[in-house]
Amino acid sequence: MPLDSEAERGTSLAVPHSVPPSTKLGRVRWTVCAMLFVATSINYMDRQVIAILKPTLEHSIGMTEVSYGYIVDAFQIAYAIGLLAAGRLIDKLGTRIGYMLVMAVWSLSAMGHALASTVLEFGFARFFLGLGESGNFPAAIKTVAEWFPKGERSLATGIFNSGANVGAILAPAIVPWVTLRWGWHAAFLTTGLFSVLWILWWFRYYRKPSDHATLTAGELRHIYEEAAEEMGPSPVVPWRRLLRCRQTWGFSIAKFLTDPIWYFYLFWLPSYFSAKFNLNLSHLGLPLIIVYNVSAIGSIGGGWLPTPFRRMGISPNYARLTAMLLCAGMVVPIYTASGVKSVWTAIALISIAAGAHQGWSANLFTTSSDMFPRRAVGSVVGIGGMAGSVGSALFAFYAGHILQLTHSYASLFGIAASAYLLALIVLCLLAPGLRKVELDA
Repeated sequence: MPLDSEAERGTSLAVPHSVPPSTKLGRVRWTVCAMLFVATSINYMDRQVIAILKPTLEHSIGMTEVSYGYIVDAFQIAYAIGLLAAGRLIDKLGTRIGYMLVMAVWSLSAMGHALASTVLEFGFARFFLGLGESGNFPAAIKTVAEWFPKGERSLATGIFNSGANVGAILAPAIVPWVTLRWGWHAAFLTTGLFSVLWILWWFRYYRKPSDHATLTAGELRHIYEEAAEEMGPSPVVPWRRLLRCRQTWGFSIAKFLTDPIWYFYLFWLPSYFSAKFNLNLSHLGLPLIIVYNVSAIGSIGGGWLPTPFRRMGISPNYARLTAMLLCAGMVVPIYTASGVKSVWTAIALISIAAGAHQGWSANLFTTSSDMFPRRAVGSVVGIGGMAGSVGSALFAFYAGHILQLTHSYASLFGIAASAYLLALIVLCLLAPGLRKVELDA
């Protein structure tokens, strides 16, 4: 299908209307989704390295459970601070320039870990890594809001969010191999090349839908079928206006309660398997790869899950809430993980819970674009992500001290089992039916 001129494309979007079934929509938006997937994979490779190397660093620099908790706190506090700034930065600079900038910051910081030799130096490196990585999800969620109609957003979010699991799969496959051959310093340098290549790819290929040279008129109409009026520039919504919305608080409290559970899996699973089942660096890879493979399935499956409920006649928003309820219920059995005797039973329980978390996360992220207009999505995700990071910092502080004191994971898995149902109750109370926010122009 030949491309229409810009004038013809603009005229065709004056009033939103559906694309005829015989028209080929094109796949540019899914290429953009693939770019988000790769960026998120790199993001999680960078942050996962220290968790895999935790047993090694305990011997090489004398790191304890408490000091490791402080290092994780440094990341989470910076992530919380950065999310507020990153959400606003992405809304102001746009996704094309903003995404490249945050990718550059986090990649340099990740490689900077190779220069650290003390707990304090790791804390500094981790702090700047958190500042940079905080921009990934506000940028990605805003990109999805720009490139996908509402009916496709949770699936697109689930696909790019599954990159978190792919990154967490690649890290235990690569990091032990690199470490055993060239030392732990080299392990922190392995993702730098990926980051450089991605930045070049994004700079060359990415534009907004209305500016993209290879986008067909049919796909452009499809993207804006629900809100063609949102194509043009819009003023950034002040934080004080967003903080007056109950929906902002519902989204943020849900992130506060459930984000810490994912970071607990990410930063403590290697040491859990090492401490409970005596798995060394060369044997940690398989359990982690299984867990994060199931997580990837959960992310994509969770993003797809509202679709059958919509086909049953349930409204899109209630279909999303139903999907979130199912995911929350699947996490509950994780409370038994601290007492199991078989490593395979532990892997099964944690895999199901981690997959359910990712399904939950794909839908929770998408509630921000369900409830808010595109121009506010980056800021709302930033506020919610900040709340999630504050919760994660508190949880990391608790985890480090409770493990140092009791060497037991029982209370940690107990919190993980109950957090999602509590978060869903809060979200439904503060944002019943995920009602749309009407913001002043």
